Amino acid sequence: MRLVPLVVLTVIAAACGPTQSTADPVEDPCRVDGRIATLPPLPEASGVAASSRLPHRFWTHNDSGRPVLFSIDDRGIVRGGVELAGIDVTDWEAVATGPCASGSCVYVADIGDNNATRDHITLYRLPEPNGSEASTADVESFHAAYPDGAHDAETLLVTPDARIYIVTKGSTGPVALYRFPSPLSADGSVARLERVGAPRSSGKVDNDEQITDGAVSFDGTRSVLRTHDTLLFFQTQQLLAGNWTVAQTTDLARVGEAQGEGVTFGPDNALYLIGEGGGKSRPGTFARLQCTG
Repeated sequence: MRLVPLVVLTVIAAACGPTQSTADPVEDPCRVDGRIATLPPLPEASGVAASSRLPHRFWTHNDSGRPVLFSIDDRGIVRGGVELAGIDVTDWEAVATGPCASGSCVYVADIGDNNATRDHITLYRLPEPNGSEASTADVESFHAAYPDGAHDAETLLVTPDARIYIVTKGSTGPVALYRFPSPLSADGSVARLERVGAPRSSGKVDNDEQITDGAVSFDGTRSVLRTHDTLLFFQTQQLLAGNWTVAQTTDLARVGEAQGEGVTFGPDNALYLIGEGGGKSRPGTFARLQCTG
């Protein structure tokens, strides 16, 4: 792959989220740190993940087009890119880093399905690049299907012990949590996802409640889900057991994103957010939140 110049959107926030029953979340723990930046090369910026290998670096991608992972720094400056050789893009919606046999891997989730018509989704896994590669042929593909029909999804969660989950968006059915079988199998078969607990909603949710991304903290204790305008923080153990109780929330309206999409934990109680430009020709955005607690 060729390295691609790029500026990336990222926002920062910290502690965690939503609930099925509603306890009152504590007050907003995060503040905007710095100004929002525009990302002309990433008009469809969709997911973002902190690197486990490179300090102050992040992986991000567009949701269509070439199968490229972009490497950006914590100021949103593009430092390189890696093309996944031989991979097609249907609808890339999320990216995460996590453990694997080679040490640290990047997981790319081709899970978008606006009309809920796909017979399976695909997760790609590759050893985390060192920042100098231009392309990689060492990509594993894992196919999976939901037990209750197709869903649109934009959220991939990978835990420090390599368990993998998807949270559906809520645009084609309820917001719900699904788990990949373990270990993953790259034999070309289609695995069956397992739904964990009851859905967060009884059916489709309004646009401002749809889940567009999420992340698990480095130590695995906290998780965050986001909508276009809100961060929802959770205790990871509760969330991944199917308990949707929100611990904290952060209002993202003040950030100024055109269409907020991605979120990842960063160091020092920071979260990074990435967003689309709100139109095919408009640049994506990047911002950071500094959080307490």
